[in-house]
Amino acid sequence: MTDLTGKTALVTGGSRGIGRAIARRLAKEGALVAFTYASDEESAKETVASIESDGGRAFAFRAALGVPGDADGLWAEFDAAIGKHSDTPGVDILVNNAGVVGGGQIHEVTEADYDKVFAVNAKAPFFVIQKGLERLRDGGRIINISSGVTKVAFPAMTSYAASKGAIEVLTLTLAVTLGPRGITVNAVSPGTIETDIHPWMADPDAKAHAAAFSVFNRVGQPTDVADVVAFLASDDARWVTGQNIDASGGSGLGI
Repeated sequence: MTDLTGKTALVTGGSRGIGRAIARRLAKEGALVAFTYASDEESAKETVASIESDGGRAFAFRAALGVPGDADGLWAEFDAAIGKHSDTPGVDILVNNAGVVGGGQIHEVTEADYDKVFAVNAKAPFFVIQKGLERLRDGGRIINISSGVTKVAFPAMTSYAASKGAIEVLTLTLAVTLGPRGITVNAVSPGTIETDIHPWMADPDAKAHAAAFSVFNRVGQPTDVADVVAFLASDDARWVTGQNIDASGGSGLGI
């Protein structure tokens, strides 16, 4: 167990899937969790309700990412809401989880598709961090969600993999930049995770094929990733920075 009592966390894209699991886990450890959602207000309300039913504290707000002014808009919404839930402004833990999947080999990717993937997956986290630095307390944590597709060649997701590669380099760079403030910056790279963005997993054969990539012969669950994030958010990880933690269940090790 990692004690995050008295900490405030902000998770982007926290209403569903991996983001929801992260929000729930950080709240379970005592943090006040703010999280964003893109459009599904009902799922956001369900996530808040599930956290509160477990004795935690959370609030959600809508923030569109991948559009001009997205980082400024996100922090304006956070600033407007935090006073209703805490006497202390600012944030201790920032988890850049929100992202979009972009498929296609290089000859199949349009410029518009590429721009959307990079706007959400690479540009938005960059400026969310930049605009948030004055709100992020010394000794804080930044955790960027990357992907296992940066570890092996995956031509079917060329632009997505490239956008996540950008996040990993940003993580490494910021670890040096923010080290003097005691802020750690790390990335977590999941493999295939069973969430509603993968409807194809309803096919037993497709799910078994995905499971075979892991040495454990199963697909990952959102909690598998959330547990790693909780560790990086804790004081136990105070001496870990600039790292990309593989949370893929050993996917691709036998390739």
